[in-house]
Order: sequence, then C-alpha cells, then structure tokens
Amino acid sequence: MIKVTIFKNADNLITGFKMLGHANYAEKGSDIVCAAVSALVINTINSIDHFTSDTFDIKQDEDEGFIEFHMVGSVSSHGNLLLNSLALGLEGISEEYSDKYIRIFQKK
Repeated sequence: MIKVTIFKNADNLITGFKMLGHANYAEKGSDIVCAAVSALVINTINSIDHFTSDTFDIKQDEDEGFIEFHMVGSVSSHGNLLLNSLALGLEGISEEYSDKYIRIFQKK
C-alpha cells in the first residue's frame, strides 16, 4: 500500500508531501496504481521546478517507494495550484482503487 501524507501550514496551504510504499495492485511493471501515482508526483515536481521560482527539498529512495518533498519558504500561487492538483489527482486514485492500495493522510 502507498501511504501519502500531505503537509499543510496554518493557512491550510499544502507545503509538501511524503509517500512510502508500493500499491501492490499488480506485478512490478504492470501496476497501474503505482504508475499513476508516480506520474502525478514526477509531473508535479518537474512542473514546480520548471514553471515557478519556488524552492524545495526532496529526498527519495525508489526501491523503498519513498519520496519526501517540502517547499522551502513561501509557496507561490502557481506552486500552490500544482500541489493542490497533485492532491486532487491522488484523491481520485484513492477513490477509484480503494484504500487497499493507497491511503492519504493530512498533517498540519
């Protein structure tokens, strides 16, 4: 199961996220849940890097299915939009494939 923690600040803005695990929906290489989550995460990070001047810290371990991403400093409106889009996409995957494969938590 993929466990996702969405970090929010006092203003309820998303400031980062942490993911750990693999969905185990199907065999490695055929797991559409993992592929969907990975595509959303990679696209979000690349978009924040390319389309904003926001800075961030990232830690990852592909074998463990671990990634932790935190914005450094304030979050621009574009960065906020991209992080909210990620959260929306993850919620959609969670609703479609149940919490057997992905669970989402929020932490302030």
